[in-house]
Amino acid sequence: MINIIKIYTSDINREAFQEIEPLLLSNRKRPRPRTVDVYEVFCALLYILKSGCQWGMLPRDFPSKSTVYYYFKLWKEKPSEMEPSLLEQALKKCSWRGPHQPWSERQHYFHDS
Repeated sequence: MINIIKIYTSDINREAFQEIEPLLLSNRKRPRPRTVDVYEVFCALLYILKSGCQWGMLPRDFPSKSTVYYYFKLWKEKPSEMEPSLLEQALKKCSWRGPHQPWSERQHYFHDS
């Protein structure tokens, strides 16, 4: 059986992700091996940012909404008020262009649902 992987316009390629993956995994708190592809999680976050969809409306092609939300909470934590979060740093480093809004205005897309 052939697995068909759907590609979304919000996705970045794996080569670009390899540049930011060490940054995203730098604050990993658990020594357990990951059971999810972090690339897929990051693409899911990009999809939410670009589309503005609710967590529950995340397409089934992505990891579960609870998994994506867990990583979102982990990556959006700011080390200090003056430093950007890992998610902000990753978005900047990969030159991702989402909706034409500053980050502070995009944060309203991330609501607990």
